[in-house]
Amino acid sequence: NPFNPSTTIKFGLPKDSKVVLEVYNIIGERVATLINQEMSAGYHNINFKGNELSTGIYIYRITANEFTSTKKFILMK
Repeated sequence: NPFNPSTTIKFGLPKDSKVVLEVYNIIGERVATLINQEMSAGYHNINFKGNELSTGIYIYRITANEFTSTKKFILMK
């Protein structure tokens, strides 16, 4: 999962939902909010560009209604 300088985050929604997708550094500071809006049901692809971030481990969290998922990814420059 290492990426440089961008990666695509893919997810599916079973129904229309308010979606929040945020990226955090390893010490828990939010470094980006990629989505904070209502989205329609279906599959979605969001491009994340880490050009302004330093090499390291990052975590993204997606929340849609009562569902939450957290995953890590690695930026290598």
